[in-house]
Amino acid sequence: MANLIREIRFALTESIVRWTLLLAFMLSGFSLANGLYEVRQQESQLATLKSEAQKDQAYVLPQQGDAGGAAYYMLHLTYDPPSELAFAALGLRDELPWKHRVKMLALEGQIYEADQSNPELAYLGKLDFNYLVSILLPLLIIGLLYDLDARERRESRYELLCASSRRGKGVLFDRAFARVVLLFLVIIVPFLIALLISGAKFYSGFLVLAPVLLHALFWLVICRVVTSRKIEGITAAAILFGTWLVVTSLVPVVGKSAVERWVEVPNGGEILLTQRETVNDAWDLPKQATMSRFLEVHPEWRDYAGIEGSFEWKWYYAFQQVGDQQVEPMSTALSQRIAGRDARMGWVSALSPPLMVDRWLTKSAETDITQHMRYIACVRDFHAELRRFHYPMLFGREVYSVEAMDELPQFSPCVVQN
Repeated sequence: MANLIREIRFALTESIVRWTLLLAFMLSGFSLANGLYEVRQQESQLATLKSEAQKDQAYVLPQQGDAGGAAYYMLHLTYDPPSELAFAALGLRDELPWKHRVKMLALEGQIYEADQSNPELAYLGKLDFNYLVSILLPLLIIGLLYDLDARERRESRYELLCASSRRGKGVLFDRAFARVVLLFLVIIVPFLIALLISGAKFYSGFLVLAPVLLHALFWLVICRVVTSRKIEGITAAAILFGTWLVVTSLVPVVGKSAVERWVEVPNGGEILLTQRETVNDAWDLPKQATMSRFLEVHPEWRDYAGIEGSFEWKWYYAFQQVGDQQVEPMSTALSQRIAGRDARMGWVSALSPPLMVDRWLTKSAETDITQHMRYIACVRDFHAELRRFHYPMLFGREVYSVEAMDELPQFSPCVVQN
């Protein structure tokens, strides 16, 4: 410990160290402020949307005279609120939709109509804390350590320094370790402040600090392996920068491309188009054909499935569900293959510590592709609950009334089971 304190004091006497620490502190503070602002914006937007949705339902419902109209005109807000650690790793929240306004119509088209981005894995992103510690932190460590040994050799102090220290050559490891410790501290102090501001549980911060520390130690070891050799500082810098380029960009990009070729994913646009064609075609098909397909999934409504008029709400909502039934295999394949891609990217991350840190942090912050697919599954469950609520009145087993609509299901975000 005495050696560490001595080396920390020595490191702070060097201007390059002080400027690097200041830069790291500013980057950390900016990235966290940006993350907190983004989360606050999403929370504010969500509060406004929830208020508007309640007002809209209160206005629309009294104007409806039957179950079909009430089901048709009611909009339901679904959403995936930011987690307590989302400020540290925004992940896919700015690329994939985290809110929808759904109706009692065919659901899959509503999901993919809002989802303009391809539901693929993304890596490089905006400057948040995750980007800092996974991408920029190694560069800061390289900047502090690349010339550590070479400078002592240039100034003919290397042998004397090693001979005069009880640690021998280990004194330069102590010096490198002290710099990494300082860098780690100036990065995590703003994070701890942001953790308090966000109101997150303090122990949640460990989910972030642990991978950051391990990542810093990994690059400390890499730097020592390179810089302890008898090479010039510029040569060491080139080797280390090349290593950084490979593990932060080349491996993830090549790995992502290979995974995408290995695991093909259905296009959300194709699902949307297929469902729309199915729904539109139902207008021209015999009504009994639509009801037969509907009853394959809901045989409990067989005694109420007779269609007497040219238009009945139960037939209308039946072919909306048939549209979902038509694309269900495609939607299931999409979810499974996205999960398959994500699992294989986990294998790729074994060759890329920065990617591994990125995946760890987005998982901890619940901003990864797994959380997005969990939210979509939650939307599907809610829509199924809406159908279970409306079908008894649409098929005439129960009498529609405004009072009965007091029991209308309300969306609640799915809770992650840790």
